[in-house]
Amino acid sequence: MKFGPVPLRAALGTIAAHSIRAAARPYGSGRDYKIAKGTELTADHIEDLNELGHQEIIVAQLEPGDVHEDAAALRLAQALVPDPEGQELRISGAGAGRVNLYARGAGVVRLDAAQVAAVNGIDPMITVATVPDYHRVDPDSMVATIKIISYAVPEAHLAQAVAAAKAAMRVLAPAFGTATLIETRITEEIPSEKGRAAMAGRLDRMGITLTPRVVKPHRTAEIASALRDAPGEVLLVLTGSATSDPQDVAPEALRMAGGEVTRFGMPVDPGNLLFLGHLGEKPVIGLPGCARSPALNGADWVLERVVCGLDVTSADIAAMGVGGLLKEIPTRPRPRRSAAE
Repeated sequence: MKFGPVPLRAALGTIAAHSIRAAARPYGSGRDYKIAKGTELTADHIEDLNELGHQEIIVAQLEPGDVHEDAAALRLAQALVPDPEGQELRISGAGAGRVNLYARGAGVVRLDAAQVAAVNGIDPMITVATVPDYHRVDPDSMVATIKIISYAVPEAHLAQAVAAAKAAMRVLAPAFGTATLIETRITEEIPSEKGRAAMAGRLDRMGITLTPRVVKPHRTAEIASALRDAPGEVLLVLTGSATSDPQDVAPEALRMAGGEVTRFGMPVDPGNLLFLGHLGEKPVIGLPGCARSPALNGADWVLERVVCGLDVTSADIAAMGVGGLLKEIPTRPRPRRSAAE
């Protein structure tokens, strides 16, 4: 692609590199308008520019082997998403060298970071920007934008990018339809519905229904019985007293019910006091106390992956520490700063 100033009369069929003021016809009307950058210049444009005295303009001129920015962006998008329905992604139209990818429904994004990096390493004019891997999305959330920075790119470079991009991302839709939240009480007093409301909101945005309320005394046998009887496909436990050890009341209740605890504790703050396990085929998440707030915490990251059918391992949770220092929740009973600071 050639780029630079050319005489106005030689600009026919080239692409305006910058927005430029031109005269609106009929001439002498005193009106003018802007020709937007990226416009392919016609004979009418040339006459309008001439009327205002332009003698040369800066343009882009495609050469043999070049692919126009819009066509290039669309081809790359189609390589990233060859199966829109299967990948739960929607491809937008192309304009100004840009195509966007949107989630068709709620879920969690999975992408191959090495593939995306490979695409971005081929030609600086060919770019793909995405949300992070495992990012939660709502219907019509933008997942990625493909932008061709220049007005055209060489076919050879585009072909390499297309080959590297092959189905590099998808949205995993929720795999479950219902969840049961088991709450525990330390006294005879029923806990407020604040925690249940916060969890209902989290589940609702993923299209998951919370089954009727279950509140049990904070004792191992009662929690174990509630876990066995719970109708939901995903089981959640929100205790009235923080779970502070792998052998504490709630993890022991899961074991008593016949389940397994696969992880206690996570390197995400707020959210440290979480445990994860399963009871038969049902995933079980022991929620930290900060889950009573709708603010983002470590339990969100685990919950989102679990409800989208991902097998969350102990190693997966360990890896959440990088980026796991989240915004402090003002209402936490034990904020991060100690009295000695």
